[in-house]
Amino acid sequence: MAVLRFPAKARTIAAEPEIRSALAALGIEYERWDLARVPADAPAEAVLAAYAPEIDDLKRRGGYVTADVIDVNPDTPGLDAMLARFDKEHTHQEDEVRFILAGRGIFFLHLGEQVVSVEVGPGDMLRVPRATTHWFTLCEDRRIRAIRWFQQTAGWTPYYTGTGVDREFQPICFGPVWLGSRVDSTIGSNLSA
Repeated sequence: MAVLRFPAKARTIAAEPEIRSALAALGIEYERWDLARVPADAPAEAVLAAYAPEIDDLKRRGGYVTADVIDVNPDTPGLDAMLARFDKEHTHQEDEVRFILAGRGIFFLHLGEQVVSVEVGPGDMLRVPRATTHWFTLCEDRRIRAIRWFQQTAGWTPYYTGTGVDREFQPICFGPVWLGSRVDSTIGSNLSA
């Protein structure tokens, strides 16, 4: 499930109803969707068929004309260049809508005078309205699989702000991968002696 952070206020929200309410107050749509319809590694066509009712509903509500499945992992060719396109503050001329099927990432949203981060994971659906200043990065495992919606068949283009605000925020994920492998230590045994 998502984790919403307000870094300037040192505030974190990790409960679904509170995340939904706090993001709605900021003009961002958040929902939790069931992941049990298809296996995590199902072909894109099967994923799109399994979620057809939700895909069609969002198309109707948001004026989206197409949806696809993106599947990114550490072995994706050109991954660093792809991530570099979106890890700097930018806007789009259309909404950015994602339903996360696998992996984790962080959306940073620059809303007025504040920056909030939304760490998304499997089951999270996030809709960031057009012209919202934001940036995105993957978590440490560099993995994300998601359904994406588009209002234009050509997809969207980032329009960079150049403010440098993105450099002030560390893209840290606090999910299980962030913790890394366990390190055994003798500190505890030395303290008890």
